[in-house]
Amino acid sequence: MPARQVFADAFYWVALLNPRDAAHRRAKSFSQGLASARIVTTDEVLTELLHTVSGAGPYWRNEAALSVRDLFTDPNVDVVPQDHAGFLDALDLYQRRPDKGYSLTDCRSMQLMYRRGITDVLTNDRHFTQEGFTILFP
Repeated sequence: MPARQVFADAFYWVALLNPRDAAHRRAKSFSQGLASARIVTTDEVLTELLHTVSGAGPYWRNEAALSVRDLFTDPNVDVVPQDHAGFLDALDLYQRRPDKGYSLTDCRSMQLMYRRGITDVLTNDRHFTQEGFTILFP
């Protein structure tokens, strides 16, 4: 039986990276509980992580860059690369939901989750619940 898949949003990666983040302890606890799960994320989500810490100074920029590089070699993490087809897929959802505040990155994540049958997402972003997914940090 394949491992459970869980999608990781930028919220989760930021919380894991920063010990001063309000969700850090919960993210670490979730991380330990997900040892048998496959964590899925995207290049776009990692771009959001890097953007979030970009103004925090050289130390945090380096820590974030090292963390992202580690994710690419982590056997339990699947980083889905950016591509034009994924962009257009996200753009379709973005355009179909004019009443929502979804970012294009969220749309990319949601479309990928639909395609892979992933229902759980490591985030506190209510936009995912609006689309029918289960957020693991309510």
